[in-house]
Amino acid sequence: MDLQHRIRLLVELGKYILGKNESWQSARQKAFHENPWFTPEFIELATRQIGEDFLEKSKLENWINGYNSVEKSGSMKNVGIVMAGNIPLVGFHDFLAVFLTGHKQTIKPSSKDNILIRHLVDQLYQMDPGTREFISFEEKLKGCDAYIATGSNNSARYFEYYFAKYPHVIRRNRTSVAILDSRETDADLLRLADDVYSYFGLGCRNITKIYVPEDYDFLPLLNTFSKYNYLADHNKYKNNYDYQLALLILNKKFYMTNGSLLVTENASPFSPISVLHFEYYKDIRKVEESLEGNEDIQCVVGNGRLQFGRAQHPGLKDYADGIDTVRFLLDL
Repeated sequence: MDLQHRIRLLVELGKYILGKNESWQSARQKAFHENPWFTPEFIELATRQIGEDFLEKSKLENWINGYNSVEKSGSMKNVGIVMAGNIPLVGFHDFLAVFLTGHKQTIKPSSKDNILIRHLVDQLYQMDPGTREFISFEEKLKGCDAYIATGSNNSARYFEYYFAKYPHVIRRNRTSVAILDSRETDADLLRLADDVYSYFGLGCRNITKIYVPEDYDFLPLLNTFSKYNYLADHNKYKNNYDYQLALLILNKKFYMTNGSLLVTENASPFSPISVLHFEYYKDIRKVEESLEGNEDIQCVVGNGRLQFGRAQHPGLKDYADGIDTVRFLLDL
């Protein structure tokens, strides 16, 4: 199975993802019933991003052709992948990288995101039964030659222990921030709302904290963010909102709200579901210096930085934690 054949299969899979096949629609509905955080809206967002940004022929070729050793790589290895389950198909990029580099992979999907990845792999099996040799699923990963594992900071410590003897990539908690300078237009703020609210803020590329000038006017932001006020009707999200609101009131913390998001001053870049942290700044350069090399930060949105609204639309080269997965796989 040469590289061009693998690319052709992935392009066909992309067409399937973007199509309206009845079995695909059924799998998406089943994924929502299994995990209420995976709403149809956010499954559509995740799968469309994969179909359009990952599985388009020219994008795949441009990406993988940047590594001139793909077809000359060494012997085929079996790579174990521990997938996260915070947003739909969050582990797809790892699957994609292993498949394109010609290695076998044994996948341990998250119990929270077990339906979609299995369904798509089944489609590959149907397109070419030979793919069964390259992709399998296991509940426990043993006997692999290398590992890619994504999880919390706590689970990462276990991964480091269990996989210490093998080549590995271990990913931990990360989050993203935005730097505002009061020059943002209403359109910018609307797109920033997408960065904050998409997937209920559960992704490592979601904006969970904003840095603002000392005289910042929050009213336009809160009004614009009302675009997502309908999320307050989601039972699990509303439970988190009510709980965090109660904590802020009991602790006599200052907060602002538009009914679906609590905005409060906090130095931590990590915020709970339904909460957005902010921090004032005097010198924007000091903010930039504090974020440079910060291993907690996945990306930074703002004027002159990553565009508003693009945080949850990574390209093929936007590697999680900045670790080049393809290079890791080629060097095995």
